[in-house]
Amino acid sequence: MAKHSNTLILLIFTTTLTLFSVSAKETVYDLLPKFGLPSGLLPNSVTDYSLSDDGRFVVHLSDTCYIQFDYLVYYEKTITGKLSYGSISDLKGIQVQRVFIWFNVDEIRVDLPPSNSIYFQVGIINKKLNVDQFKTVHSCRNSLRSSPCEPSSSLVFNSFNFQFLLLIFMFLNFIRFRFFEY
Repeated sequence: MAKHSNTLILLIFTTTLTLFSVSAKETVYDLLPKFGLPSGLLPNSVTDYSLSDDGRFVVHLSDTCYIQFDYLVYYEKTITGKLSYGSISDLKGIQVQRVFIWFNVDEIRVDLPPSNSIYFQVGIINKKLNVDQFKTVHSCRNSLRSSPCEPSSSLVFNSFNFQFLLLIFMFLNFIRFRFFEY
C-alpha cells in the first residue's frame, strides 16, 4: 500500500511540475534579448507568440497600435518574420511613417558585437538609429490622434512599389531636363 501511495505522490508531483513548466512560457520580451535584440521592439500589447525551430515566428497583439520612436511606427495585430541572433528578417506587420507615407519594415538587425546602433531595412533604404529607444517596452496607442486610424492600404509601400516610384521620378526628371530645358 505504501508503494502505491509513493507512486501516486510521484505521479501528482511530475504532473504538477509538467503543468507548471507548460504554463510558465517565456515572454517575447524575455526572448528578444536572448537573440541579441532589445525587448522594446514590440509594444506592451503582445498577447501570444509562437517560435518554430527554424526561427520563424508569429506574434499576436491585442489590437493594432502606434508607438512614437524617432519615427512613428505602426504595428498590425499579427507580426511575422524569421528570428536569428542579431536580426529579424522576412518581417511583416510593422510599418514606419515618413512624410505622410507608410513604408513596410522588411528587416531589423543590430551590430555584432553589440553597439549603440540598430538598423531598419525599409525597401532599399537602411536606416541606422540609436538602440536606447528600443531597450524598454513601450505602451501602445490605438490611434494617431483621438479617432482610430490605420494606414491606408494605398499609402503602404513595399520595397517594389518604392523602387518603382523612384524609377518613375528619375525618368520624369530625365524627360523634363532632356526635352524641356530653358
